[in-house]
Amino acid sequence: MFNPLSSFLGMLSHDIAIDLGTANTLVIVRGRGIVIDEPSVVAIDRVSKQILAIGDEAKRMVGRTPSSIVAVRPLRDGVISDFAVTERMLQHFIRSVHERFGLGIPKPRVVIGIPSGATEVEKRAVHDAAIAAGARSAYLIEEPMAATIGAGLPVMNPAGSMIVDIGGGTTEVAVIALGGIVVSNSVRAAGDAMDHAITAYARQVHNMLIGERTAEQIKIDAGSAFPLDEESFVDVRGRDLATGLPKSVEVSTVEIRDALSPVTNEIVRTVRSTIEITPPELVADLMMHGIAMAGGGSLLRGLDRRIATDTRFPVYVAEGPLWAVVRGCGEALEEAETLQRVQAAVASRRPPG
Repeated sequence: MFNPLSSFLGMLSHDIAIDLGTANTLVIVRGRGIVIDEPSVVAIDRVSKQILAIGDEAKRMVGRTPSSIVAVRPLRDGVISDFAVTERMLQHFIRSVHERFGLGIPKPRVVIGIPSGATEVEKRAVHDAAIAAGARSAYLIEEPMAATIGAGLPVMNPAGSMIVDIGGGTTEVAVIALGGIVVSNSVRAAGDAMDHAITAYARQVHNMLIGERTAEQIKIDAGSAFPLDEESFVDVRGRDLATGLPKSVEVSTVEIRDALSPVTNEIVRTVRSTIEITPPELVADLMMHGIAMAGGGSLLRGLDRRIATDTRFPVYVAEGPLWAVVRGCGEALEEAETLQRVQAAVASRRPPG
């Protein structure tokens, strides 16, 4: 039913879309684009439990804090691991937008992307945090759906669309048609697991300890999932586990690819298992239109070719994959019908297992 007052307030307010990710939180303000793109990291005083920093400032503290300060990520493996800290982080980002753009009156609507495996308690925690931070109303949208919308795929059509959203904590694979998720799978093989695989490889093969940020940079510089046209070498610096002294070794992209193979193999298996349970009519659509990839993990070189080779489907990386989820949240704000459909889907779905 049309509500004139709600429509008028919507025209005045700058509504907000948030991608609450394991690795990064992104915020779009309606009419202004992406205004926040910061790590989902919070620095906390161990004794007083006071929050000292959030986002970029907290990320710079990772691995460098004194014993009295700990830098934590309140979302782990695609789910909320610390309700209270997640609420504080969410409130911080929403209030930062309020202060920057003066979005106090009228209060904005907020659409938040959440992991598809979120429990009812976690959904309520995120919803309540948004309301406590000053939202007029809060809507939740599952990240695979948001990524599909953000990738420009026709989610409301009868034809099926497939998304492989590789985030920090999880890879979520979903087939979507008529505004709902038909089949989906989620696996804890994503960006964080790739970093851990590189760290484990350095320890086991080179007897060397490297930090989380170093492993992430090696993944970006030398990581791949398919043989490269030109293989290269990178210097890996860390601490020798035998002597405790600094150590540097030269590692090839072939070695890094081997180190990452358990994670990339798991991603490929998840894509294949999702295809196997997809209705035949939708499989025919996917063969025609291909599989879209989104999320930071989709930028791993050759991963699209690896999935295409193993599934025999066309595979492509969506434009701006890092921002697909938050763009989808933003577009859901613009389309009332889309927002209502995905809201109903979130309410009706239960986490797997």
